[in-house]
Amino acid sequence: MPASNPLANEGAEFRAEIDRKLLTEVAAEPVTANTKELYKALSLLVREQLAQRWVKTQVEDRKAKARRIYYMSMEFLVGRALNNALSALDLRDTADAAFSAVGGPALTDVLECEPDAALGNGGLGRLAACFLDSMATLELPSWGYGMRYEYGMFAQSIINGAQVEHPDSWLVDGTPWEFPRPGTVFPVRFGGSAEHCGEWAEWNAAEAVEARAYDYVIPGHGTERVSTLRLWKAGAPAQIDLNAFNSGDYARAAEFKNRFENISWVLYPNDSTPAGRELRLRQEYFFVSASLQDILFHHLEEHGHLNNLADQIAIHLNDTHPAISVAELMRLLCDDYGMLWSQAWSQCKRIFSYTNHTLMPEALETWAVGLMQYLLPRHMRIIYRINQEFLNEVSQRFPGDIDLIRRISLIDDADGNPDNKRVRMAHLSIVGSHRINGVSQLHSDLMVQTIFADFARLYPDRFHNKTNGVTPRRWVAQANPNLATLLDRRLGKEWRLDLDRLKGLRAAADDPEFRNEFAAAKHVNKLRLADYVKRETGIILNPHCLFDVQVKRIHEYKRQLLNVLHVITRYNALLHGVDEDATPRCVIFAGKAASSYYMAKQIIHLIHDVATTINGDPRVKDRLKVVFIPNYGVSLAEMIIPAANLSEQISTAGTEASGTGNMKFALNGALTIGTEDGANIEIRDNVGAENIFIFGNSTPQVAALRTSGYDPRAIYQNDPALNETLNRIDGGFFSPNERKRYHDLFNALVNYGDHYMLLADYADYIATQRRVDALYATPDEWQRRAILNVAGMGAFSADRTIREYAIDTWGMEQLLKPI
Repeated sequence: MPASNPLANEGAEFRAEIDRKLLTEVAAEPVTANTKELYKALSLLVREQLAQRWVKTQVEDRKAKARRIYYMSMEFLVGRALNNALSALDLRDTADAAFSAVGGPALTDVLECEPDAALGNGGLGRLAACFLDSMATLELPSWGYGMRYEYGMFAQSIINGAQVEHPDSWLVDGTPWEFPRPGTVFPVRFGGSAEHCGEWAEWNAAEAVEARAYDYVIPGHGTERVSTLRLWKAGAPAQIDLNAFNSGDYARAAEFKNRFENISWVLYPNDSTPAGRELRLRQEYFFVSASLQDILFHHLEEHGHLNNLADQIAIHLNDTHPAISVAELMRLLCDDYGMLWSQAWSQCKRIFSYTNHTLMPEALETWAVGLMQYLLPRHMRIIYRINQEFLNEVSQRFPGDIDLIRRISLIDDADGNPDNKRVRMAHLSIVGSHRINGVSQLHSDLMVQTIFADFARLYPDRFHNKTNGVTPRRWVAQANPNLATLLDRRLGKEWRLDLDRLKGLRAAADDPEFRNEFAAAKHVNKLRLADYVKRETGIILNPHCLFDVQVKRIHEYKRQLLNVLHVITRYNALLHGVDEDATPRCVIFAGKAASSYYMAKQIIHLIHDVATTINGDPRVKDRLKVVFIPNYGVSLAEMIIPAANLSEQISTAGTEASGTGNMKFALNGALTIGTEDGANIEIRDNVGAENIFIFGNSTPQVAALRTSGYDPRAIYQNDPALNETLNRIDGGFFSPNERKRYHDLFNALVNYGDHYMLLADYADYIATQRRVDALYATPDEWQRRAILNVAGMGAFSADRTIREYAIDTWGMEQLLKPI
């Protein structure tokens, strides 16, 4: 009698449960169910178990009256939920067996049916998602608060080489992962006027919108505790103007509904117009107000009073988008709950903490005083009072220093024109918080030396560093199962919860058998990506080539254009018969440009024109290929990152706050080519300087160049390879039907100052790429260094980052799950 197979038996039982869901919840015949129906049934089955964990967690936290962390973010780029939930519930193998046993669609096919949740755009949102995963895994009582966008940012397609934006209708078929909370509705008001009476005020708003709650369960790994992500949808007080409808004016009847509900339609509406800027501010206040009302409601349910609010809650502001929280909490405490201003302000400063994500002054959010006065008249008065008391305090410490007062004021009126006054939201966040952090050591150092130097002098104890991290569950265990299997065999499975165990791989770098297995796992990932690229773009990639990857938001400071200059220089060399023995490469780009960002869209168009020229040139053969993969998101990143050999992290030194893509690539065995920027420096320190390719000017050198009078035209004229490359771009070589298509790009680099100093770093970048070629030509040594990159990435776990926040910022050390 054959021995029983426990996993097969579990799979059969699990499949029976899936079939039950198909019959009772999906109303589909199990034998003929398609992949979408199977996806829904499996998701509902998994959701049941998550719901049980969620209820148990909430009961335990309420019983313990636990201190909670509330993480406020405009973005939570959570990606697909089903595979993560299966892993957290330890059901991945069981589910795989359930589908393998009966034929039909495989589990991987079913997983592909899930759209990415369009709740974010880039690193800011993905960081927030990693942090929620870590908070749950570390068993911290935690909630995320954000917006339930119906269309996200946009879905990207490429038509004739240009980016075209479409609505990302990720909710068109609904989603099994949200729990609507019909009883949780809060009014959010706008406009009108405020009647002031001493400490308090009565806000007579012009209109109100309903904030309706939808919960997502964020499971922890290695624990039954979960975190909650509560998202807010805007709802009209009444669905339509019935009088208008009955009179036949259907457009006006629908306009009433849309005017309120468009608040939660799209992530980051185009703010190049007054209407777009107003909508953006409405969004930020909408989710902040609803979240704070919810937090206070639950606190009062548990404690019956607000005197201990700062002892029981911590609120973290992820960048400046939720900065209006400071004024809104003061409004709620003083106006709605009758707390004295001094008591409310004392609590406020103990409750809030703030993460800054940019060093660029132009990226620090500000709002026109006139717009804020129009939309949020009570908050404008609160901000003025906070500012006055703050400036009085500073004036007592530094009497007569008018320049200091001007620089640190929450209100920027530098030009003296009252119509141009703006509220500085980063300043409001700093003044209202007890802790402020940057997201890499370099960023944190520069933050207190440059943009926030005055505040650091005033409040030196408030500023500290928290280097970003990523979750190894999502970015290795799920995204790269081939590598995960190798790590499990060598280290055991505990690395998922204790990434420092990767140090044990260092000896494996010198093991020829492990190097071969490591290379084989990478090759499988490259084959998978090559299949996808062929299917989506028609471009055939040779998986034996070096996969050179730059995937991230398209922005001038991230310098995708520098990468393109290298590609063209490489192409020119091939045409001239130079470097014919150079390592064959597939250069892969992906990322979205903001809809109103002209130069970023030009860069995307140039990438496509260069790719069309190079890929269609028979002289190049397979020595160089270029591809732009449309509609970059979490799921696409999970496919691209494990396949990469080389990770491009080439921002101008001093501009990238941290980066997390750089961490994900190195964790998956790619070598980094990068500047001394953001977390690249810490990656170098952890993996070893010999195992990373650092090039270009450092932050002090960039500053010195700017001071001394940087002249990009002189570099252009004196470097023949660069001259030829730029002339081909400007002369229409890659755009023969529109010769001057890229004249603006050329001028920005050569004639208008090259703000992000691409030409200053060009020569060193090209030379460093030759070092990359030489190393890739020695496969054993490349694999050895790639393994050492993985081994050195233990410090870049989001679990480590969250532990530091819990200890240093949120006062929750005693609640942490021990390692």
